[in-house]
Parts: sequence; structure tokens; C-alpha cells
Amino acid sequence: MCSSPERVFMTGSGKHGVGTGSSSLWNLMGNAMVMTQYIRLTPDMQSKQGALWNRVPCFLRDWELQVHFRIHGQGKKNLHGDGLAIWYTKDRMQPGPVFGNMDKFVGLGVFVDTYPNEEKQQEAQKRRYSPGVQRVFPYISAMVNNGSLSYDHERDGRPTELGGCTAIVRNLHYDTFLVIRYVKRHLTIMMDIDGKHEWRDCIEVPGVRLPRGYYFGTSSITGDLSDNHDVISLKLFELTVERTPEEEKLHRDVFLPSVDNMKLPEMTAPLPPLSGLALFLIVFFSLVFSVFAIVIGIILYNKWQEQSRKRFY
Repeated sequence: MCSSPERVFMTGSGKHGVGTGSSSLWNLMGNAMVMTQYIRLTPDMQSKQGALWNRVPCFLRDWELQVHFRIHGQGKKNLHGDGLAIWYTKDRMQPGPVFGNMDKFVGLGVFVDTYPNEEKQQEAQKRRYSPGVQRVFPYISAMVNNGSLSYDHERDGRPTELGGCTAIVRNLHYDTFLVIRYVKRHLTIMMDIDGKHEWRDCIEVPGVRLPRGYYFGTSSITGDLSDNHDVISLKLFELTVERTPEEEKLHRDVFLPSVDNMKLPEMTAPLPPLSGLALFLIVFFSLVFSVFAIVIGIILYNKWQEQSRKRFY
């Protein structure tokens, strides 16, 4: 089953509270720090990255993950970054450029992006977005990857996102929450960021196929701009869902993440380099075959000429 750190993080069927997990089932990475009431993934300092990863893979079929987080810092007017990510992936503890995690991951990534890289590049080139294209940041988006896709930082993940919404979450004086729900191959992401204790829809994508046995985690990174990225709690709920026999057949376990009606590039393993002996044999037999083909061609040509001459006598 999936577990979470004691005191700071929670898990269960909805009836369990703080203190039911074990901190030994989670690993901190990079600059992440354990504070009194939360985990600080990154401080409000440049060039930091940190992560929190569960050590136990999750084999739940239908689940809901509630994330209680806070993003705050001294930066003003887009002088802050870069945001945090919540992961359900095959690999864990792999630092990298995608909000502190590896690129070309296998699984699901949900991003709370606080800095508009694409917009700033457009401004630097003295170009403007059309009203139908521009996004307002902070922005939440989701991506499913089978290991073949790269997250496009320059375009804030736009080419590979499943959907997204604006989420004004910085420097708020009340709690902010995000919920990721996966039921019957249906991915739903909602948020509670207005201090009203009400879930608001953000992303809804049917036909999402996620394997069981992946790991939950969260990570963050700062560059020239920074923020405090704090995770206050992670609550994982197992959802009980009835399925008809037909749905049981349709919802069998999968082994590679995918999304219906969305073509992900196929994974192809690179061919191993040829050894010197193998290369020599290939060249040798290629030459032998070429000589053999030439000889056969000459013999057939001579026979054709002889038959042609006989027809004239």
C-alpha cells in the first residue's frame, strides 16, 4: 500500500489522521528540509532544488491524492519561480530539470508553474500573444509521459499538456489545496485556492491509462528567480468503485502510460554498437554476395546473347 510521513503527511481511507504514517517510508532529496509543520522543498534562494518521494509503490486501482501546499516569497511582479510538481511515476529520486525531477519521465506529472517563460520570451522578441493563446500565471497543467517526451520549458509545457487552468496561489494568507483523482481511467484535477473550502474544476481528461506500482512524489526547483515551496500534507485516499464485467475487461492493468486519442511516440530501444568482428563479417559477406551476384549476372547475360545469335541462323 502507499504510506506517508508521520505528523506532516497523512494517508488512509479518510478516517485516519496525522500520525498514522511513518517518516521512514519517505525520502528527502536535494535541498528539501523538514520543518515543524511542513516540508520545504526549496527555500526562497536561487539555484535550489528539492524533492520528497515515497519509498513504497502504490498499487491502488482508483485513488485520490489531496495536496496541501504553500508557495510564497519576496519576489514581486513575475520576479519569482519556478513552481512545484506532483508526480506519480515509475522512477523515483531522479533529480533533473523538470521542476527538480528527471526529463522523459514515465507516468503522470502535475505542475504548478509560477513563471511564464514563453510569455517573457515573446516580450523579449517584442511579440505579443493573441488573446486566445495567452495563459495567466501561476498555471496548473498535467502531462502523461511514456518516457519518450521532453517537457518544453521554453513554452511552459504547452506542446504536451493534457489541459490546464490559472491558479493564483502565491503569497496567500489562507490554505491552498490541489486534488488529483484517478477513477476508471478518468483523470480529474481540482483546486481549493480561494479560501472557501470548495473544490473548483481545473482539468478533466478521460481515457488516461496509468499502470499500478508507481511512486508518488513532489519536487521543486529555483533558478535565477526563487520562492519558498512548502508541502504541508499529502493525503491519499483509496476509492471504492464498482465495475461491470464489461468495464473489468476494458480496465485491465496497463504496463505503459498512455492517453486515449492522444498519440505518444513509441519507445524504441537503441541498437547496441557492433563489435569489430561483427562489422568485419558484415562487410566480408556483403562483398562475397556482390561478387556472386555479378558472376550470376554475367552468366545469364552470356546465355541470353547465345540464344539471340541462334535466332538469326
